[in-house]
Parts: sequence; C-alpha cells; structure tokens
Amino acid sequence: MIYLNHYNSAEVKSVIKDGEQIQFSHSNLVICFWEICERYPEELIIWKDEEINADLNDDLNDIFKHDCIMASYHIESKFLPDSIGYIDQFPFVNPAYEVKYPTWRMSTDVGGIKAKTALKFKWIFQNIEDFGYLINSIGKLGQQNSLFCYNEPDLVKANSQPTYQSKASISQLFNFVAQHYKKEWLFVLLFCYIKYEKQLPLWSFIKSYFKRSCFHKEIDLSDLKVPLKKTKGLRNTVDVIIPTIGRPEYLRKVLIDLKAQTHFPSKLIIVEQNPDLSSKTQLDFIDNEVWPFEIVHHFIHKTGACNARNLAMQSITGDWMFFADDDIRFAENIIEKALEELHHLDICALNLNCIQPGENTFFEKIKQWAAFGSGTSIVRSSYALKCRFSEALEFGFGEDIDFGLQLRSHGCDIVYHPEVKITHLKAGSGGFRNTLKDRWDNSKLEPKPSPTMMWLAKKYYSTEMRRGYKVSLFLKFYKKQKIKNPIKYIEMMRDRWALSEKLSSNLP
Repeated sequence: MIYLNHYNSAEVKSVIKDGEQIQFSHSNLVICFWEICERYPEELIIWKDEEINADLNDDLNDIFKHDCIMASYHIESKFLPDSIGYIDQFPFVNPAYEVKYPTWRMSTDVGGIKAKTALKFKWIFQNIEDFGYLINSIGKLGQQNSLFCYNEPDLVKANSQPTYQSKASISQLFNFVAQHYKKEWLFVLLFCYIKYEKQLPLWSFIKSYFKRSCFHKEIDLSDLKVPLKKTKGLRNTVDVIIPTIGRPEYLRKVLIDLKAQTHFPSKLIIVEQNPDLSSKTQLDFIDNEVWPFEIVHHFIHKTGACNARNLAMQSITGDWMFFADDDIRFAENIIEKALEELHHLDICALNLNCIQPGENTFFEKIKQWAAFGSGTSIVRSSYALKCRFSEALEFGFGEDIDFGLQLRSHGCDIVYHPEVKITHLKAGSGGFRNTLKDRWDNSKLEPKPSPTMMWLAKKYYSTEMRRGYKVSLFLKFYKKQKIKNPIKYIEMMRDRWALSEKLSSNLP
C-alpha cells in the first residue's frame, strides 16, 4: 500500500510505502500519480489531502477487497458541483455520504484505487492535468466498465460533520459533461445555468462542445483479480417471494423451475390475491403436488404488489431473498450461480439479467446498477428487511426504484450481472398495473410526470436534479405530442407539472 499525500489536489508532499518515504520525480500530483502507478502496479494507491483533519483507518484492505474497487470519502470538498444534477438524475449523482454508497463522484480529500486498475485508463486520460477531474473521469467511465465506485466513510476514523465545497470551475463542469455524456446535454446544462443560476457561461459551453468524447470508450478489466470467496457468517439459505394475481399457469411453471434447481430454496412465499371476496384459490397444485421446499401460501383479497411483497417479507428466515415475478422462467442453476456471484463479488444485491423471449442481452458487462428489479433480484435479507415497498406507489410505477434507493441508503449496493439470466414472459393477463390511473382519472388534464414519479423526485432528487428532470422532460415530450406552438406547449406542460405536484402530495 502506498500513501500519496498532497496539498490541495495539486502538489505532492510525500509518498510513503511500508512506513518509508520513496522518491518521486515530479511534485505535480497527476504526474506523480501516474509515475507511482507505473512503478508499483500491484500496490494499492491511497491519496489524502494533508490539510484534511482526519485519520485514516488502520486496515483499508477491508475496503479494497478486490482490484475492481475505487473508493473515496468527501470530508471538506467534492470536485464537481451539485449542478451536475441538471443533466444526470441517476442515484450515483446524489449519494448518501454517511454510508457506503455507489457513486462515481470521487473526492480528492481521501480515496484509493489499485495502481494497475488506474493504469487501464491512462491511455484515455493521460492528458488530464487536474487530479479531481482525473479521478472523477476514471470513476464515471469505470463504473460503466465493471469498476465498483463508492463513497466510503470507513476510509477514515470518526470525524466531525463534513462540509462540502466544490472545487471544479464552471468550465471544468461543461468539459466533464461534454466528455462523459452525449453532447446534447450541454444545451440542457447551459439552459439550466441561465434559468436557475442566472449565469451565461457561453464561452465554457462553446469550448466544451469540441472536447473529445469518452462516452462510449471501452475498458477491459476482465483480467483484474476478483478472488472467489464465501461471505462470512452466511449460510446460503434462500427464500423466494412471489406476489401473484390471476396467473396460475404461469406461476406453476415458476415452481417447476424452482423444483429443478441445483440449489433448492429453503422457502417459497406466495401471496395470491383476488379482490372477489367470494373467490377461492386457483393454486391447487401447491397442495396437490410434491415440492422440495417449504411453501407459505397467503390468499388475500387486497390487491397490490407492494402490499403483497411487504406481507411476504414478514415470513423471511433465509439469508438471501429472491424477489421473483410470477411469469419468469430460468435455468436449473440460477440460484446456485447467483449465490456464487454474490460471494465472488462480495456484494449484497444482485440484479439478474431479465430478457424477454427472442431478445438479446443489451448490457454485456457486470456493473453497478442504477435501478432495482423487484421481480428479478436476489438481496441479502439483513438489508432487505430494513426496507419496505411504499404503498404510496401501489398500482403505479416506481416502487422498485424506491426500494432500490432504500437499499442503497442502508449501504447495500446493487450490481447487474449479464451472465445470470432469467426470461420474462410478460404474461398478457393478470398483474398489478390495471388501476394505474384510478386516483387521478377524474382530472381533465393528465398529470406529467405521473404523480408517483413526482413523488419519487420530491423524495430523492436534489434541487438541481428536480430542475434538470423538469427541463429534460419538457424537451423530450415536445416531439411526442400535438401542440407545436412552443409558448402554448410550455403553458400546457406547466399546468400538467403543477397538477402532478398536487396529486403527488396526496399520496400516502
């Protein structure tokens, strides 16, 4: 492990290895960083601003458990301003700094990466002169190429309440957006600066537009070491929960797939729903056939996937929870393979690759996932049981987004794996979305966005993210509707936005 101590992200003060100072040829932090990486590719490089009043924790190897991890902690500064939220509303942009949280937003205060991992990015970023810009670029591109990037409070011992100041200039922000996003987002960023910041950074906009893009660059990290291990204290017991309504034939096929598993679930919890108070169960096969696992069958007359999953979670006793849909199919080794990868990557939530019949895999690499599949994920129960599906989002869309954000707020990362696949049959009948608009159908004006999406934005987005979401929504929806007069369109969208805000406030 090598400690790279710097002053204000610019000047190297010392480089320490095994308790002794080592020589370096240049005091510039970026130049020295690349030099040390080249000389010691097998070492973990830890950077720290010597002006920061915080002590490093003793064993940082517990954080950097494999070579595909990059982590930092914001104590006094974060490089990019929160105005990055104008053009990016993914969870990674707005981390909860008090817990381990997936984010590419790296801080120069304290952080680390394996030297040979950083070198994978040198051919793209070797001309970057600012260290903050460099580590954020590595994080942003790396996260799309199987690098796990975290805000990690455990890098330091207990410290005072953090205070964050942005170090990047407006010009650097525009350059970063130009290099790491589609160029069209520069126009959104410029508009938001004019409207909300009361600034006109025209020169920054023009210069950035001609910056070389890194948006689609591929980085191969497949040769880096990710040791196979078993997570301590876990028994590999898996409980499966399935809410279902009106799909007995599909559900039986799911049970047949579970019966064929090389690693049986310990328990299957089915919540069958039928709003007809005089109805009887359609799932006779539960009792009429033999199954190699315990089945807990709830038959209720209250509909809704959120309520059903919350009810099912009350019966969880296994170490892992498989959130499954009632219309999926999977291979006989899906549970075994998923558990192997959960331990292999040392993660607590795996989002399976869910494809429809005839579809091909779209994302080919393991990556930190911005979403959460409420019917396609396996999660460590100790984290999942700290969360609930919000019934404010019942019959709408977004309950899976909300649950995923709850998981992250408890320090649980969600990782997508392309090789752990299930097939989603998309059953044409049954399901839970039938009453989506019931709560606002009486309005002559349709809310935009949906009140459930507005509820999520108000709960989880920063001010900048909400504003950026509004601007991008107005722009994207313009070509999908009939009003082509821009003034009338804006007036109409303002009314629909206001209605959505009002209706979202009435959600429980």
